[in-house]
Amino acid sequence: MRLTRYTDYAIRTLAYLAARPERLSSIAEVAAAYGVSQNHLMKVVHELAKAGYVETVRGRSGGMRLAKPAEAITVGEIVRLTEDGFDLVDCGSCPINGVCGVQGALAEATRAFLAVLDRHSFAAAASGGAALRMALDRLPRLRAADCAAQDA
Repeated sequence: MRLTRYTDYAIRTLAYLAARPERLSSIAEVAAAYGVSQNHLMKVVHELAKAGYVETVRGRSGGMRLAKPAEAITVGEIVRLTEDGFDLVDCGSCPINGVCGVQGALAEATRAFLAVLDRHSFAAAASGGAALRMALDRLPRLRAADCAAQDA
């Protein structure tokens, strides 16, 4: 089972915001921390805001933060939001659709996967505390150092 990059970015964004509940964060800051595209991240944040998971604040000192407590947002609900038609296999185009015994097993596996993710909230992301924030702050500098070493 493989999640899309879009879902990955949504999970990373919410984890970042959960680790910094005391302040607003910018898309540029989150993109730099993870080394991801700002443009792609903007689309993700827009959907998260539209769904009520992220609150955005406009203006010079604006940014974004979680719209709900981190413990009220589960990884499972974010996967459901961001994964379109989350099935392991597209059985609709199969000639034995409806009579295949495997279809039920695959549906059960998907439900089990999501049930596990439903037991985990973004409060776990915040539980890393200061160590997590230091790691997130260090990521852009490490990436810059790697690029400089490759250019040398």
